[in-house]
Amino acid sequence: MLKLSGPPAPRSVLSLDIGRRRIGMAGCDPLGITIKPLQPLQRRSFSLDLAKISNVCSKRDVRSLIVGLPLDVTGKFTSQSHHCWRYGFRLAKALGIPLAMANEYGSSIEAAALYKLHNSDRSGRLDSAAAALLLEQWLQEGPEPVLIQSLVPKKAKTFSRVGGPSSWPEAGDQ
Repeated sequence: MLKLSGPPAPRSVLSLDIGRRRIGMAGCDPLGITIKPLQPLQRRSFSLDLAKISNVCSKRDVRSLIVGLPLDVTGKFTSQSHHCWRYGFRLAKALGIPLAMANEYGSSIEAAALYKLHNSDRSGRLDSAAAALLLEQWLQEGPEPVLIQSLVPKKAKTFSRVGGPSSWPEAGDQ
């Protein structure tokens, strides 16, 4: 039975805070109890990023990806959230694992305060801390990830909190 909202089924998950220079990563155990910020990835090319993320997924037996969307305060897409949306779709499709997206508005500010990090942090620790907060949020609220097959991301203007398949774009709607 498909759950449309609420906490998702427990599984090993990789959460990604996708930036232009780095990708913050966090993972959880198969029961969704322990969340751990992981080594951030310095971006290179999509194929090199994919190889490194695929390696992490294999080592951690990842069953789903969670990608943060940096929406604005009103829940509308920004140029960076469009980038994250497209990159997340491309990654999930290439890896062949289900994907969920979640609003990460303010996660970097919250992570900086919680972990006593600075926005000027260039090590990527802040990015991975934000990915950990995103994963914590997802474990509490969902949505359930879906397998990306032939869906193509379209430009969206808003994002529902649930963010499930009904709010995802259809192929050819760019």
